[in-house]
Amino acid sequence: MASASSRKSSSVISVYATNKLRGKLPLDERGVLPTPCYHEAITCHNPLNGWHAHLLILQRRQCVLFVHNHSRLALFLPCLKKPDFASLNWHFEDVLMNTLLKVGMPEHVIQRAANCIAPLCFDQPLDRSVMGTLNQLAADIEHQLWYERKNISDLLPYSTSAWLSERPCHVKGQKDCIWPIDSLKEILDRTVH
Repeated sequence: MASASSRKSSSVISVYATNKLRGKLPLDERGVLPTPCYHEAITCHNPLNGWHAHLLILQRRQCVLFVHNHSRLALFLPCLKKPDFASLNWHFEDVLMNTLLKVGMPEHVIQRAANCIAPLCFDQPLDRSVMGTLNQLAADIEHQLWYERKNISDLLPYSTSAWLSERPCHVKGQKDCIWPIDSLKEILDRTVH
């Protein structure tokens, strides 16, 4: 699988980063991480577009939690060091694709997701509903660490992301809950590549 930085892309994946996370990222003036093949056009529709991300400090280790705005799929990146923030595009792609494999997503859906991978651009506006989901998931991770007396380094990114995404999420203004994995599958199934 080609990495986001080596694949030509006509779009980006927009992310709202909390100030805590933004302070750790080596962003340029466009809000983009250093990527050799970044192109200016960011208007292309991308079903993977729209995430919120937050820096969590768990057991004195830096972790990043992403939540997809539309499906509420969660991606957890534990135990990051300073160089990892410059390569956050690669970490995001790795955890996304391997989480989709972990939850048993069909191969054609995984291929569509791979086709939609693009560099991250930290310019998304805040959505309080998504931040509420993100904060709840962060609390669930903290609770798991405390309740099961686990070390943060024992939380594996793919299985933790799958665990966070295999539960219903309530969304403000919506009567029925969202099942993140099913929701992302529906979004990607509507995508033609």
